[in-house]
Amino acid sequence: MARRLYELVGEDPARRFSPYCWRIRMALAHKGLAAECVPWRFTEGAALGFSGQDKVPVLVDGDRVVSDSWAIAAYLEAAYPERPALFAGGDARPARFLAAWADTVLNGALARLIVSDIPRWLAPGQAAYFRRSREARFGMSLEALTEGREERLPAFRANMAPLRLVLREQPFLGGARPDYGDYAVLGSLQWARCVSELSLFESGDPILAWRERMLDLFGGLARDVPHCG
Repeated sequence: MARRLYELVGEDPARRFSPYCWRIRMALAHKGLAAECVPWRFTEGAALGFSGQDKVPVLVDGDRVVSDSWAIAAYLEAAYPERPALFAGGDARPARFLAAWADTVLNGALARLIVSDIPRWLAPGQAAYFRRSREARFGMSLEALTEGREERLPAFRANMAPLRLVLREQPFLGGARPDYGDYAVLGSLQWARCVSELSLFESGDPILAWRERMLDLFGGLARDVPHCG
């Protein structure tokens, strides 16, 4: 059975913008593993019934079905130990911290900057679902959530200081080479890049230079997709 990765897409199936799916796209490339990318949209939860849940990413690898980005990364590392390691020095803990930080701090901050840009990339049914579900979650309209975002950018940039300090000392968060921690953070920034024209970082920022290096990896895997910024 061919390896398959179920990924969130917009109306255009080439516009893949889930931060969690991007982590696994990059992890598979890091391991040198091919996978058929299966487009999935917000209202298609039943299509994932075989996985026992309704969210992507889902990886099907032979007779194995794995959901949740961290669980997939751990599976890939255990199932393919002869391939390049996803965790620098064989220690998953730094990457686990970065993934958890991206899940909570980074994605939360980005949502308040870019979430109102997402509906335009969705078909009408998905856009209506997205707006209804997210406005219920945040307790306000998407436009109210992102109102004044340009004025809030300096605070966002200041809160990214820990990344900036690390990247002034080394080319990747994982050290001399990227690891899963890099892919976890890139996934969040790729989410923003694929849906919003908002410039998150100023020219000369070490984070921006790191993102450019990440976009060049694996023949421009993350660069050569529909994007806004």
